[in-house]
Amino acid sequence: MELKLTGKTAFISGSTQGIGFAIAQQLLQEGVSVTINGRKKSKTEQAKKQLQKQFPNGIISAISADFSKKEEVENLLQHLTDIDILVNNIGIFEVEEFQNITDEDWYNYFEVNVMSSVRLSRKLLPKMQNKNWGRIIFISSESGVNVPENMIHYGMTKAAMSAIANGLSKLTKGTKITVNTILGGPTYSDGVSKVVEQVAEAQSLEVEQMKNVIIQQSNPQILLQRFIEPNEIASLVTYLASPLSIATNGASLRADSGVLKII
Repeated sequence: MELKLTGKTAFISGSTQGIGFAIAQQLLQEGVSVTINGRKKSKTEQAKKQLQKQFPNGIISAISADFSKKEEVENLLQHLTDIDILVNNIGIFEVEEFQNITDEDWYNYFEVNVMSSVRLSRKLLPKMQNKNWGRIIFISSESGVNVPENMIHYGMTKAAMSAIANGLSKLTKGTKITVNTILGGPTYSDGVSKVVEQVAEAQSLEVEQMKNVIIQQSNPQILLQRFIEPNEIASLVTYLASPLSIATNGASLRADSGVLKII
């Protein structure tokens, strides 16, 4: 399918690895000029070099910014001028019991996971409105709907992202701009893979065995019967970024392989 994305520009927050990096790869493959972002400059530049090697004819930029630091975010925003596609992907997560989550943790999670998308959307939506074309895509999670008991602070931020996207979509009436949310399921991102590898080593198991054990313990109902791969989330993002997806607006689309038991 020709997605008609050649010549478009995209910014993806939190895109030096995992889902964000996979999104960058797929958009570049479709002819999009991509700006990636990471917290550390060295890792961001390393990711840029990796993409340049994969896509020698691609137009790739990189801006490092820690979304927990307002001054770095302000500097980032000043560098974003002509963006057609905004992917709000940045997110931190951890497993923690409710009674151990401090006030500072709650504020930090909200600052990074939620306010990052607020500030980026506030900066870029008016420019999309001026040219009557744009895409804003929020990478949320099924955890924002079915909030895990040991990740309540994370689930709260993902629910907030869906609410923001829903409200923003109402500002796009009669335009060629869309705002949508993706509810991802258990994905084998870099952060997850590190945890799985550590647990596998501690229990003297092969990584693949450990992955199967974890998925059966945590999400036995998942229809794939395995972790979702980052590129499988990225495929949906790429379609939503396309002009072909104009009728999909204000939606929360599930890429959870049946984890959520809702219709």
